[in-house]
Amino acid sequence: MDVRDYLKTLQARWKIVAVVTVVVILGALGASLIATPVYKASTRLFVSTSTGTTVNEAFQGNQLSQQLVTSYARLLTGETLAQRTIDSVGPDRLGGLSAAELSSKVTATSAPDTVLLDLSVQDTSPELARDIANALSDEFVFMVKDLSTPVNGGTAPARVVVEQRAQTPVEPVSPKTTRNVALGAVIGLLLGIGLAVLRDRLDNTVKERKTVEDIVGAAMVGTIPFDKEREVHQAINFHEGNSASAEAYRELRTNLQFLAVDRPPSVIVVTSSLPSEGKTTTAVNIALVLAEAGKKVCLVEGDLRKPRVSKYLGLIGSVGLSSVLAGQADLDDVLQVTSNADLTVLASGPIPPNPSELLGTDTAHAVFADLRRRFDYVIIDASPLLPVTDAAVLSALADGALVIARHGSTKREQLSRAVGNLHSVGATILGTVITMTPLNGRGVYEYKYYYDSDPVVADVAAESSVGARALSEVRAPSTVN
Repeated sequence: MDVRDYLKTLQARWKIVAVVTVVVILGALGASLIATPVYKASTRLFVSTSTGTTVNEAFQGNQLSQQLVTSYARLLTGETLAQRTIDSVGPDRLGGLSAAELSSKVTATSAPDTVLLDLSVQDTSPELARDIANALSDEFVFMVKDLSTPVNGGTAPARVVVEQRAQTPVEPVSPKTTRNVALGAVIGLLLGIGLAVLRDRLDNTVKERKTVEDIVGAAMVGTIPFDKEREVHQAINFHEGNSASAEAYRELRTNLQFLAVDRPPSVIVVTSSLPSEGKTTTAVNIALVLAEAGKKVCLVEGDLRKPRVSKYLGLIGSVGLSSVLAGQADLDDVLQVTSNADLTVLASGPIPPNPSELLGTDTAHAVFADLRRRFDYVIIDASPLLPVTDAAVLSALADGALVIARHGSTKREQLSRAVGNLHSVGATILGTVITMTPLNGRGVYEYKYYYDSDPVVADVAAESSVGARALSEVRAPSTVN
């Protein structure tokens, strides 16, 4: 992946980045707010040694003081000084702390090449932090004196003076809310970006044109944007509608008419890998948009297992294709003309126990040959390819198949297996259609039409549709197959 791919990934999955960042920031803020404030009190100690009268003796004394500072810093944080302080001051005054607990609160630092020691004590109580720092400093002065005084008496070569006593701290040193929130924002942003990239790398669903075309080996002839209206009313009223969905189907119609200029397909199977990818809705609206252009169209409800076309168009589904194939009715008796005179529907009829065998009979060949002679286009809504073989059988009878894939839902291996099923029967794949694409996003097109905002423009758009005809609005129960 190059930089542009990463940018596209972040653009497509910005919600993941935003959510993770906000969660980490809120976590850092919450942890800071519930944390107990800690205060720090500090004292400064001065270390000196006895100096001689000469410059060399003074220099040696200063060097000794600097060396002693390093040793004294370790003594300040030891349990020996802590216990001496507890014994001297009293455990009650120091909050009942043990020597180990007291020493854990103490830090001692010294700047290089100096004879100064900074003693710091941290505690949840500012007053207790101050008292401990001062008590430790005072006791350390006596401790150094005891350690430095010769056994046989005399003057100690080194001494410590409390140069600055501790004051009661006002502001806590922990938690640092502003720093924690800023750090949380940075960590959250990095985690969000990493999660977004990982999610994109693990996502094996189809979204981009190149991916689909590489798997199928045929061009992508259309993208149908997601439209909530299609969840309720699957059939589009193309005479009145200039929505993104309507224009996408008009573009698909144009692409179908130019798939093979010398011998354009007239019998087209519409199928998908699995259910709920939008194949029936696509088949219905392809038939409607072709009829809008003045073509004689027959829409066949070829899914004899879970038929949906007759429900979407409000037609009778109890008699139809299976009735003709079983010899129970003539084709002319079961064809249903819709409110658009150019669109005829052959419903599924009763659901048979053996759809695949029924569709592979000589009678089925004769029926579709008859439909080919009568109509400009025969659109067959077939069953999904992976669960059953019905669609593959129908595709062998047709001029080709349109494979429907749902954006962000159909997996690559599912699409590949579906294409393999079609190739196994020698079917021609006319192209692919990706349904339910987002209006904005990576690898999809954005459809923006404003015909409805201007009545004059709307009239011009309606007149420009080849052979545009009046089509009454057809509505059906909410189902997406």
